[in-house]
Amino acid sequence: MFADDWPRVGAREVGWRPSLPDDVVPRAVRLRHVGPYRAAVVPRISDRHPVLDPSVQKAAEEAVSEIARFDARTGADRTPFAAVLLRTESASSSRIEQLTSGARAIAVAELGGPSTRNAEAVVGNVHAMQAALDLAAEPTPDAILAMHGALLRDSAPDIAGRWRTAQVWVGGDSHGPHGAEYVAPVADEVPDLVEDLARFARREDVPGLVLAAIAHAQFETIHPFPDGNGRVGRALVHALLRHHGITRSVTVPVSAGLLTDVDGYFAALTAYRGGDPNAVVTAFTRGTLAALTNAAALVQELRAIRAGWQDTVRARADAGAWRVADLLLRQPVLDSPLVGRELGAPPQNAVRVLAPLIEAGVLTEFTGQKRNRMWQAREVLDALDAFATRAGRRSVG
Repeated sequence: MFADDWPRVGAREVGWRPSLPDDVVPRAVRLRHVGPYRAAVVPRISDRHPVLDPSVQKAAEEAVSEIARFDARTGADRTPFAAVLLRTESASSSRIEQLTSGARAIAVAELGGPSTRNAEAVVGNVHAMQAALDLAAEPTPDAILAMHGALLRDSAPDIAGRWRTAQVWVGGDSHGPHGAEYVAPVADEVPDLVEDLARFARREDVPGLVLAAIAHAQFETIHPFPDGNGRVGRALVHALLRHHGITRSVTVPVSAGLLTDVDGYFAALTAYRGGDPNAVVTAFTRGTLAALTNAAALVQELRAIRAGWQDTVRARADAGAWRVADLLLRQPVLDSPLVGRELGAPPQNAVRVLAPLIEAGVLTEFTGQKRNRMWQAREVLDALDAFATRAGRRSVG
């Protein structure tokens, strides 16, 4: 076991005031939500030191070395893989919450075009991930609020960037916490618990990946927001990997690795609440290694696609088409205003700039409209969708 046993989450009885209308909710449901319920009592961890099983500790250290190598190798490439990997991580994290969307829909949503709610949710998560990286220098409660604000500012502005003020729970039904799988601590305790978490997150005496995994599990245990906890909690992981110098240039799509065993990931969070941090560190270690393998395959495929364009596109070496070709790896759907901004040229000149790419089949127009047209790089979109497919495969055995 541990030299310093990790504290278990306790529980306490809380009075419940039901507000279920008799004419809407069946009597049997109302009866399930009568009387007090038990809410979590979450221990403080800022002065606790996790002592893991030696094999778990060693595996986490090896994963950190792999992250550093991938970050250095990929970050040094002239191709804009940082933006690509940030988007893939955001999409994978959203997918854990059953928010799925194809690569083209996400790219269209980023341009502000007509899109699905899921695609817009993924774009919100891109904003949250970017905020996490921008605020990595100082992981504080205010930084966490800013991540949540970036995530939900467009879809749920009334709650974006604010701690919850009501009870929340996981599982059960929406009418009350009775019978839920997990009931988070009462709302009044959230600010102090997050402050304690932030102190733990800034510690320098806990290995970086171990610290990020435990901080994530503690965050999910606190459940400080009425919505978006999972996505913000995974964005926090990237803020901490950057804060502690494990990543410097790119975002390792850890959530894509967690997707290979979502049940194991959620079981690890449950084990953490029972006082065992080994499981969540193992989940993040395995998820990281799976993500690195998948991300390396994506990077290799995108490099091959870009190299292939050199042979098929007919344009002068200094033509704007080549700048657009590089842009397509991070933004595989374009419209005229975006091309104009990137090239510093009037949007009406976009078609002329894109002509060599269209003639080579690199770009195709897919709206069928005369105005507000958009072009897609199908090869890049296919590579991104293939990444998502690999990430969604469940591990067996």
